[in-house]
Amino acid sequence: MDNQLIWKDEFNIGIKIIDEEHQRLFRIINKLFALRGGETRYRRTCQEGIKYFKTHALKHFEDEETYMELIHYKDIKMHKRLHKDFREKSLPALEKELRRENYSPSSVEHFLSVCAGWLIGHTLTEDRAITGGKLSMWGELLPEEELNAMEEIIRNLLKNMFHLNAQVITNAYDGEKFGQGIYYRLVYSRAEDDKKWEILLVFEDNILIHTVGKLMGIRSDKLDIVLLNAVRYTASQFVRCVMNHYPSTHSYDMTEENLLTHEQFHAIFEMKKPQVSLLFSTEEGYFSYCVFAPHVLENSFWTPLDAGNAMTVIEKYLMEKEQNTRRKILIVDDSITVRQRIKRLMSKDYDVSEVGSGISAFRSITLDRPDLILLDYEMPVCDGVHVLEMLHSEKEFADIPVIFLTCKDDRESVQKVLSLKADGYLLKYLNPMEIKKRIDEFFTRKFSL
Repeated sequence: MDNQLIWKDEFNIGIKIIDEEHQRLFRIINKLFALRGGETRYRRTCQEGIKYFKTHALKHFEDEETYMELIHYKDIKMHKRLHKDFREKSLPALEKELRRENYSPSSVEHFLSVCAGWLIGHTLTEDRAITGGKLSMWGELLPEEELNAMEEIIRNLLKNMFHLNAQVITNAYDGEKFGQGIYYRLVYSRAEDDKKWEILLVFEDNILIHTVGKLMGIRSDKLDIVLLNAVRYTASQFVRCVMNHYPSTHSYDMTEENLLTHEQFHAIFEMKKPQVSLLFSTEEGYFSYCVFAPHVLENSFWTPLDAGNAMTVIEKYLMEKEQNTRRKILIVDDSITVRQRIKRLMSKDYDVSEVGSGISAFRSITLDRPDLILLDYEMPVCDGVHVLEMLHSEKEFADIPVIFLTCKDDRESVQKVLSLKADGYLLKYLNPMEIKKRIDEFFTRKFSL
């Protein structure tokens, strides 16, 4: 390996303890780049060296966060979130590749290149922002739980449409180049206002050749006009499938599409801040899904209170509270992604709360009795069957309707669920609007009797 990182003055942010640790991490990466030796020795040395790098990097994150707390850095929450993303997503995904490739030179070089790129980019943007030298580029990302929900939607679509197993590398992808790729831009607008969804997709060439190309029977290892036109159609269908999970986007129509160079693609990142910027690794290459739609962060759910408006706001608040007669739904599922997806879907028409375990469900039911419980059939420790049995054993809760959430639709599983005397079951993988329709129908039947 001939790659080497050269420390530049521009990497210094002016905080001695942070600059010194950055230089140390650079030196560790360079030593790993320079490794030579027999296969067994090389593999063992790389394993130890990468472990050493990881230990130093994670300790550096802790020290940096401690420093930010001491100076009361205003964007510490986002900075910690980026550290967490690298620690819990990027590193595990890269380590998985290393193990799969048995620490081959190419997989080690890929690990080091990604870490080096992340370190440089993070230093020049987020770390420099600590000293006021630059603004954070990630200040407008969607909340973490919403990004996690979108990650799962996209992973499932990659599996269903392209038969690709995908893993998130990062949810703060900053537009760097990876291999040879296609950069595709789609803009969705609506007639009544100037709000837009600008969506950028990046496909590494191999993904398109080995998925869309394979489905079309194309045997070439290069992109051509026919394949690229098919990719345009497939990509727009992919985006629409993602948007179908978000009812608020249904009134938007595609008004513009472009094929971009990497330079044009990267220029968008320099001009705007993304709300979604996900990078996935698949067995055929990398895929990125980015969204620029700042209006999704607009929050009109509350009004600031001050001396001039307090009485009016409070009066309105109490009136709305009294008029709120929406049915209450409690979602009980150990998957935060499932809970958030259903909550977003139902919140417009129902008062929705959610918990992550059967044990937590009873506290929630006691404090705020729901009109319906959507109950995960399979959960660790206290599963859906146990929860239902306990509900039926308590006279106060025995009449609360329960609909099971399940991934299984074979005859034996369905019969087992129905034998438990629940009020029904819903398959988790159903189209979101179908889930909403069935719950609406349940309430219509129940309260029209």
